[in-house]
Amino acid sequence: MPSAVAERDPDLLHDAREILRRTFGHAEFRGLQGDVIAEVLAGNSAMAVLPTGGGKSVCYQIPSMIRPGLGLVVSPLIALMTDQVAGLQQSGVAAARLDSNIDPEEKADTWRRIDAGELDLLYVSPEGLMQPWMLERLSRIPLALIAIDEAHCVSQWGHDFRPEYRMLGRLADLFPGVPRLAVTATADARTREDIRSELRLESSPEFVASFARPELVLSAERKRGSATKRVVELVTARPDRSGVVYAGSRDKTEQIAQALRDAGVPALAYHAGLERTLRTERLEDFLAADAAVMVATIAFGMGVDKPDVRFVIHADAPASIEAYWQEIGRAGRDGDLAEGITLYGAADMSWALRRIGERDMDGAVKQVQVGKVRQLYALLDGTGCRAATVRRYFGEEGVEACGQCDLCTGRVELSDATEAAQKALSAAHRLGGRYGRGRLVDHLLAKTKDPSDIETSLSTWGIGQELSANAWRDLVEQLLFEGLLREDPNDGRPLVGVGDADAVKRVFRGEQRVQIQTRAEEPAGRVRKARKGRDALVTAPSDQALFEALRAWRSKEAKSQHVPPYVIFHDRTLAEIAAVKPGSRAVLAQVNGVGEGKLARYGEGVLDVVSAFTN
Repeated sequence: MPSAVAERDPDLLHDAREILRRTFGHAEFRGLQGDVIAEVLAGNSAMAVLPTGGGKSVCYQIPSMIRPGLGLVVSPLIALMTDQVAGLQQSGVAAARLDSNIDPEEKADTWRRIDAGELDLLYVSPEGLMQPWMLERLSRIPLALIAIDEAHCVSQWGHDFRPEYRMLGRLADLFPGVPRLAVTATADARTREDIRSELRLESSPEFVASFARPELVLSAERKRGSATKRVVELVTARPDRSGVVYAGSRDKTEQIAQALRDAGVPALAYHAGLERTLRTERLEDFLAADAAVMVATIAFGMGVDKPDVRFVIHADAPASIEAYWQEIGRAGRDGDLAEGITLYGAADMSWALRRIGERDMDGAVKQVQVGKVRQLYALLDGTGCRAATVRRYFGEEGVEACGQCDLCTGRVELSDATEAAQKALSAAHRLGGRYGRGRLVDHLLAKTKDPSDIETSLSTWGIGQELSANAWRDLVEQLLFEGLLREDPNDGRPLVGVGDADAVKRVFRGEQRVQIQTRAEEPAGRVRKARKGRDALVTAPSDQALFEALRAWRSKEAKSQHVPPYVIFHDRTLAEIAAVKPGSRAVLAQVNGVGEGKLARYGEGVLDVVSAFTN
């Protein structure tokens, strides 16, 4: 929605643009950034839903630097806070964080700076903020604004609900007159409504940008055999690239990381079971590497802004479309082409539904969560453009197909399998739900080892000779997705039985058709060219040596400071420097991404590297 504030006061953003240029080195705001900032600068609360990589943080960072007082940012993860504070400090912004990883001396110094009015931004967790002593102390300090990052955590309808976020609604009463800004990248209409209600933002404007990520090439494939083996195949087909692999358990992250290392891929496992120091070391190693793979549970990645992640692979399906879009969004944050690949299966869906069923939650919430799971698998196993499906899910209208996902490019063919489905359903019925998928397929092919006389006398024994074992397995998977078959978990040895009785009757009467998907394999390592998106990072051959020298200089600087290389300069900035070859600080200052703080801090170092190549 357009900002009425910006419309009636076009000069309101003058100072904000100056800070954007001087501090962050960018000439103009992107998308809805200017509208959101104008609203907050006018002292108004708001909610902003901007896509991953859409620059949400600028919407509260710049107003915190302009408005009198301290900008307070509520953030759910230490990794997210650490990353943002490091980036701000590199740009010369007075920012700090208070969390459980900060030692007492540093905490005391941070409070001294707060009391002296020396800080622009302070990052805290919701748990830390709502401590009575913290609220009492902050009540004595002028606040410029309160930003609630990853605001979808507030909503019980969202994909990452955190009960402690519910407490944040009290901020409206505790800090009256202080503008509050809720920001997130992923929230459907119901979730947005819940966020506004819980945070007392019902009368505040809502800014919702497009969820398009045209730089992402999306694909999904059903699991066939070992997911670990398939991940290794996918990663080794994409050598010398940074990537993230998401797995559903700690043990599986370790298993996949080891398999990748055995295949010669520099891979690390990351999960909450690791000792804190080791976890920190692995994160630093991944962020600093030009080509490394992090195999992680879903807790990893939120707020990590490594720009050159070229692929995200889900070894296990995510929890919802919101989770999918946020996790896939770790890739391509520099605007260059990247891939999002998801492996999924009917067993994943059954596990997700069972997990929801076992949770202690309100029946209405449980029903919504079940719906979200089914919507996710409709996306993964569907036949329409993946990117367009996601955007429609979030409420966008007039959405066009992306033209580059696996479904848009014709890698999926559909064929009618109703007659074969009738055979499989008949066999499952006659076997009485006593066996698993493999035995059902063997029965259809008359390949059961040592079958009983009763089994061989059944009318369905060996009636499936027209299909291969793999084709039958695919069809059984399809029937499980559609609810025509069901799977009883049976303590880890699932048994297959007949599912929705009414739907099964419709299949036998020919009123409901069953279609099976056939997917053409794509040549290994080939990534299609995107039709749209930001300009790809292209370095001229004559500039490549200087570009690599600048990256080596940046890597050395980052290592000495224990910060990710991208918080010093993004590759895109280094590529522009290599092309411009500045001979003075004045010319260097014109490069996008070089603000005054970084110019003062790194100007001479950059000019020395450039000079070595031009003189």
